[in-house]
Order: sequence, then C-alpha cells, then structure tokens
Amino acid sequence: NKKWEDIKHIVISYVNEHYANGNTCIIDKKSGEEQIKNYSEIEKKIISILDSKIRPAVARDGGDIKFQEFKDGKVKVLLKGSCSGCPSSTLTLKKGVENLLCHYIPEVKEVLAV
Repeated sequence: NKKWEDIKHIVISYVNEHYANGNTCIIDKKSGEEQIKNYSEIEKKIISILDSKIRPAVARDGGDIKFQEFKDGKVKVLLKGSCSGCPSSTLTLKKGVENLLCHYIPEVKEVLAV
C-alpha cells in the first residue's frame, strides 16, 4: 500500500520516457480521432513538438495540453487537468509553449488556450 508521493517520481519518469521515445497515448475518444485526422505538415510539426517537448513537462505537474487548431499563424490548444484554471498557465503558455513553437516553426505567431 504505497502513497502517491512515494511513487510519483517513478511514474513520471516512465511517462516522460514513453513520450521521449516518440510514443503517444490515447486517453479518450477525441485523442484517437486526432491521430487519424489528416493534418498539414505544419500541424504535424506542432503536434510533434507538443508531444515530445511540452506534454511531458506539463504532465509532471498533473496537466495535459492538446492541439486543437492551427489557422492564420495561431495555434489553439486545450489545457486539461491541473493546467486548466491554473494561475501560472497563461505565463507558461506564452513564455514556454509559444516561444518554443515560434522558435521551431516560423509560421507560428501566437498560441492561445481554448
């Protein structure tokens, strides 16, 4: 009978390793639909960066981030879990997610939470 605090770092390590190896995880029906949708090359790059560089970090804090749309230079994402409503999420979105996506994908101009 273990407490979450005793095993949290082990679980997070496995989750990070899973995503770092390029694997994905389908949690709900919508996630599965995302994987079969035909995305543009830019959208595929956005999703790849979200999955490999951003989602593991967000997951460490008990949250999740999901790609919703890319249009006119704006990436729309859905914040879930502890990120939803978190006072720091706006700063994380602008300083972290937006800066990273703009760095790797020049077509991205802004990231918005929906």
